[in-house]
Amino acid sequence: MALELLSGRILAPTFGSSIYVWGAVITVFMVALSVGYLIGGRISLLSPSLARLAALHLLSGLLLLPIMVAAIPVLDSIFTITEDPRMGALLASMVLFFLPAMVCGCVSPVAIKLLIKDVQKAGFYAGLQYFFSTFFSAAGTLLTSFYFVLIFEVNEILWLLFGVTAAMAAFAFTISKTAAPAPEAA
Repeated sequence: MALELLSGRILAPTFGSSIYVWGAVITVFMVALSVGYLIGGRISLLSPSLARLAALHLLSGLLLLPIMVAAIPVLDSIFTITEDPRMGALLASMVLFFLPAMVCGCVSPVAIKLLIKDVQKAGFYAGLQYFFSTFFSAAGTLLTSFYFVLIFEVNEILWLLFGVTAAMAAFAFTISKTAAPAPEAA
């Protein structure tokens, strides 16, 4: 959610911050997340592990880095193609934000698969995962919109998001190397 909020700030100097721009941003994030959920569901069928989950977290963070470098050239290039804020914002959102949002969508299905040890508790663990995901998305939204944008530049916030994501990935990877392997099912 923090990236989604920042995307509006990134697009605003070139395409404004109209309802068209926000409609494009929200649409791209929703489609990217839904594709990510689908891909994450497939990944969860292919021997998921905490190390793979950590790798997905790290990849989602790494995909923030090109935004810092490429945002202005991408926006300038798209603006030369179309000055229409609807089409420009949609194209720019797809180019800049689709992949990071999609990889973020991959995380939840893999995490849920790792949590479920007993099929009878699947709904509980899915609910738990979505609780934490939504709760921390809300926290990130408030922190970004109420505080971070007042204190930091957009790229500094992206670095912060990358740092938090990389730290979570490192923590999960460390746990994956120290945790005992799960017993094989008969």
